[in-house]
Amino acid sequence: MDPYEALGVSRTASAAEIKKAYRRIVKESHPDLNPGDAAGEERFKNASAAYDLLKDPEKRARFDRGEIDAQGQERPQQSYYRSYAEAPDNPYRQGQRFEDFEDLSDFFSDYLRGGRGTRGTGHGHAHGMHADGRDSRYRLEVPFLDAALGGTTRITLPDGAALEVQIPRGIADGQTIRLRGKGGAPIGKGQPGDALVTISVAPHKIFRRDGDDIRMVLPITLDEAVLGGRVEVPTISGAVSLSIPKGASSGQVLRMRGRGIAPRGRETRGDQLVELKIVAPPNVDEALQEFMETWRKGRDHNPRKGMAS
Repeated sequence: MDPYEALGVSRTASAAEIKKAYRRIVKESHPDLNPGDAAGEERFKNASAAYDLLKDPEKRARFDRGEIDAQGQERPQQSYYRSYAEAPDNPYRQGQRFEDFEDLSDFFSDYLRGGRGTRGTGHGHAHGMHADGRDSRYRLEVPFLDAALGGTTRITLPDGAALEVQIPRGIADGQTIRLRGKGGAPIGKGQPGDALVTISVAPHKIFRRDGDDIRMVLPITLDEAVLGGRVEVPTISGAVSLSIPKGASSGQVLRMRGRGIAPRGRETRGDQLVELKIVAPPNVDEALQEFMETWRKGRDHNPRKGMAS
């Protein structure tokens, strides 16, 4: 199926439009969300294969030029054989069936794109030719905390098969996991290909990653800002107590050591950086208003002093 048709977009669609269309189809037709829906599962498979092709600018350009097909396979290049066949100085031009040359081209193209490497006698599978299976590429979106702390998830491949994926602790957006032997089937005694899973980390409503550090904004009340105190703060591994200093201001950043991310293979963790944000009560009652008016009298505190040019 044409990948543009599979995603329901035009050939001039932007990368953002293609991604949006794919995510919509995943939400509507993913087998895990719609068990028993055969038509939806088929639509999901087609959309996954289409997105795998079109999300890559180079592959998309090659498909648009007709160099590869909808499965990302090389199209047989027949121009050389046709040019040779039709050349005036070709001594075999008269009466020669050059369709045979084109068929031979198809055979070698199919064979060479079937594996990452070849070995054997070179006389075909029946005579001992072997080839490794092709690597398969997938993209997987994982929750923020799974990427930070590690975990396990299952993905459904375009052919409907399920694959268990171990998410390494501290994996970053755009990194790739290699699953040995989970790719394409080999020819003869070749080795199976690998599955290459590129990770896309979903955003979190509270946390943001900055290298191995975690950043977040913590709302505090007026009295907590003025008087200080201890408050509970969420971290990627659970809530902990944080001391707010007296006279805290919005924008002030407090560092919580060792509360960030420790990528696999490292024991030390990054820090959590907590940016304070003073939040006034939604309704200012009469008592608070009177207190603030009394406090303001006779005081010249002005945080904007010196800003005027």
